[in-house]
Amino acid sequence: MNTAYVNGEYVALDQARVSILDRGFLFADSVYEVVPVYAGRGFGLRAHLERLDRSLAALRIRNPHDIQSWAALLESLIERNGGGDVSVYVQVTRGAAARRDHRLPTDIEPTVVAFCQSRTAPEAAVIEQGIAAITLADTRWRYCSVKSTALLANVMAADEARAAGATEAILVRDGAVMEGTSSNVFAVVEGRLLTPALRETILAGITRAIVLEIAARDGVDHAEVQTLSPDALAAASEIWITSSTREIFAVTQLDGAPVGTGRPGPLWTRMRVALQAMTHD
Repeated sequence: MNTAYVNGEYVALDQARVSILDRGFLFADSVYEVVPVYAGRGFGLRAHLERLDRSLAALRIRNPHDIQSWAALLESLIERNGGGDVSVYVQVTRGAAARRDHRLPTDIEPTVVAFCQSRTAPEAAVIEQGIAAITLADTRWRYCSVKSTALLANVMAADEARAAGATEAILVRDGAVMEGTSSNVFAVVEGRLLTPALRETILAGITRAIVLEIAARDGVDHAEVQTLSPDALAAASEIWITSSTREIFAVTQLDGAPVGTGRPGPLWTRMRVALQAMTHD
């Protein structure tokens, strides 16, 4: 994993550099994507690139590539890093202006960086026992549907979860469950699979969409709901988190209390098998 892409060039990862005047560094004026790669092939690549385009458009940053060019660029990067099962991180900033200024410049080129990281299967104990999560107040900015690099609130919440002996923090805003610090949330409530409906404060997760697609295909009773209350979440028989790099994890402890039987549930097991089949197809 020692080759990075920076503004049209493939360079050694430890030699990759951007200007200290880059607005991504100064203002988090940038967006990103993380694409899971199986056997050298990006999973859900078009969906990730389409979301990248939406995020760029929301921040009024010019997309420097079309989907075909992005795909070719990332394919080359994956090959240069040996292929296999990895993840690819892509970041596009508004670029580096001549001086630090809050006002948006109009005459600079976007900065593009990308690199690969190794990705391993979750430990057997995580699959067998599930993970712990806590609930926290959502202090993030309003436009979480934009995959911005402004992630400080997410980072601090994730650290608070780790300090509490948990793997993830599930964020609550105005009496409703939103998502995790880096994941979407599903819950089985009275036999029905529920997930919060998309809005400005929830990222349209690619794995989230795939899980809903599998549920529809396999006849699982499911719904996207406007309000999944913390009480409903606490009473759920199963809770899951989904993300591109973690796929789908069962939450078996929430705020110190067991979820359902305290073990991964049958619907999670069924969904994980179906998702694994898709990723390795």
